[in-house]
Amino acid sequence: MSAKKEPSVWQGFKAFLMRGNVVDLAVAVVIGAAFTNIVNSVVKGVINPLVGAIGTQNLDHYSSCLKDPCKVAADGTVQSGVPILWGSVLGATLTFVITAAVVYFLMVLPMSKYLARQADRKAAREGTKEVVEVSELEVLKEIRDALVAQRGPGRADER
Repeated sequence: MSAKKEPSVWQGFKAFLMRGNVVDLAVAVVIGAAFTNIVNSVVKGVINPLVGAIGTQNLDHYSSCLKDPCKVAADGTVQSGVPILWGSVLGATLTFVITAAVVYFLMVLPMSKYLARQADRKAAREGTKEVVEVSELEVLKEIRDALVAQRGPGRADER
């Protein structure tokens, strides 16, 4: 009766870390964190000034009041009324759309085109292999037909 040795916690953790998905996820999180700074800079440096040409540069100041009188302190706490701070929602939405567009156009689209080219190349290689196999089969049929023709019509029954 030999007891089956179970892997240690450290071995299980090591196996978990060495899976490809975990490493890919870690890289994605790090790149996403760095990418967030770029997107925030674009929103603060480009989008907010464009919106500021119409009104204020800080989108958080755009709001509507459901119940008058609306008073919001400088730190964002509501003192009276029921304000709807739709400017902050607009800012977050713009940040999301910009992030999604940059990720799609700079990462997803080029990668999908690359993978499609790879698949086309693989299909072309397999198609060439199939043509070679078909042509080999045709050659073998021609050899068989030539051998049968050499034997003559009366000798085809002899084997």
